[in-house]
Amino acid sequence: MIVTISGTNDLHRKKELDGIVQVFLAEHGDMAIERFDGEDTPSERMIESIQSMPFLSVRKLVVLREPGKQKSFAEGIANILEAAADSTDLVIYEPKLDKRGVYYKTLKKQTDFREFGELDAFALAKWAVGYVSEKSGKVSQTDAKLLIDRIGANQQLLQSELDKLLAYNDEITKNTIELLVERLPQSTVFELVDAAFSGNPQKAFQIYREQRALRVEPQAILAMLAWQLHVLATVKAGAPRTADQISKEAKLNPFVVRKSQGIARQLSLGQIKELIADLLDLDMRLKRSSIDADEALQLFLLRLANN
Repeated sequence: MIVTISGTNDLHRKKELDGIVQVFLAEHGDMAIERFDGEDTPSERMIESIQSMPFLSVRKLVVLREPGKQKSFAEGIANILEAAADSTDLVIYEPKLDKRGVYYKTLKKQTDFREFGELDAFALAKWAVGYVSEKSGKVSQTDAKLLIDRIGANQQLLQSELDKLLAYNDEITKNTIELLVERLPQSTVFELVDAAFSGNPQKAFQIYREQRALRVEPQAILAMLAWQLHVLATVKAGAPRTADQISKEAKLNPFVVRKSQGIARQLSLGQIKELIADLLDLDMRLKRSSIDADEALQLFLLRLANN
């Protein structure tokens, strides 16, 4: 058995690896498992483990975390897989792979390639409802979506926040989410942009003030605005492709793409380019002169609202 585990979904990747290890452990014991990290293990040592016979066991499991970080391992992957011992089960754990490279293509073709991508907003909310139910708790689909909007689409982080909320009360509500879950800056910048483009500058200003109260610096907010405008430009240029197609080609989270499509429909590509140019000009002025950063950024939000 030679398995590759890859993809952006941290939770499902880890669950898949843990499952393989637990099944092998139950049959052969911990002494038959060898683990190596490609960050600091020479490729020669990893190759030796793959090719050598097990000791005091009929089989052994070799788990390699990101072995492709060793250039010689990545370049020799075809021969390495070919020479693997018949008595060795191999798991190659590579969260991020360049799909243009020979290393990825070889793993895809010659191993049991298991890729775990992020769930979209609907599927993620549905998973959250099911997860809470398994823990004998309760959360509505609407409140699950509220939580996702607040922290983003990282499923592992979502599970952590659900566990925290369940520890407080087995019924998760809007009130407990707002009480216990802090907005992530990346999630909030979308709310900033969404409020501004919806013609609601007051809400945008309120969110901005909340971020400043949390000691998020103006330059950090500007950087997140730049990132959001980059996403908008990518989504706009990618039309009429689907969200999944855009996210795959642009290497963006599908959840982020779907959230941005609504705003992108309101704007022309030319308008988005003008906003990017204006934000770049603002960034340069903040770096070269002593203008009030808070006032300048709020004026930019007003510019978004009037677009």
